[in-house]
Amino acid sequence: MNTLIEKYKGIHPGIILERLLKKKAISQRPFALSIGEHPQTINAITKGRRKLNIALALKIEEKLSLEEGSLALLQTYFDIKDEKSKTKQNTPDLTLLRKSLFWDTDISKIDWQKQSVAVIKRIFERGNDIEKEEIKHFYKIAIVKAALEQSNRKPYTIYNNKESA
Repeated sequence: MNTLIEKYKGIHPGIILERLLKKKAISQRPFALSIGEHPQTINAITKGRRKLNIALALKIEEKLSLEEGSLALLQTYFDIKDEKSKTKQNTPDLTLLRKSLFWDTDISKIDWQKQSVAVIKRIFERGNDIEKEEIKHFYKIAIVKAALEQSNRKPYTIYNNKESA
């Protein structure tokens, strides 16, 4: 089991199930009926549109002679990876941005996506090179360029003096 888990950690178990069925030349519909499940359920799982619950994972593991709990563990690792990616980075690295740049607002209440143009303009107007680099990294260069082009102030450049030479 450890090799299966380590090899496929973070991948939806439905993808692994689909590969196993193809490898054993088993069609989804007959397989689903053989374990007492609806074919649509197995199809949704193999396409990654549905989670694999423990009861179903145990049925599948028994039918395919897999080690007990292997598919359930894959689902857990997939859920962990999915949750981490959702909460990964909703804000730029605030340790690199001076709070004094946002003197007129609570920096913890900024909606970094909705207020992206205002944030980008402020950082490029008053920020240092480290802060500008962090904003370019967080928003990506295309978004930063678009926001700076909307500015009615002096033309901004997203390049350091070293980069433009």
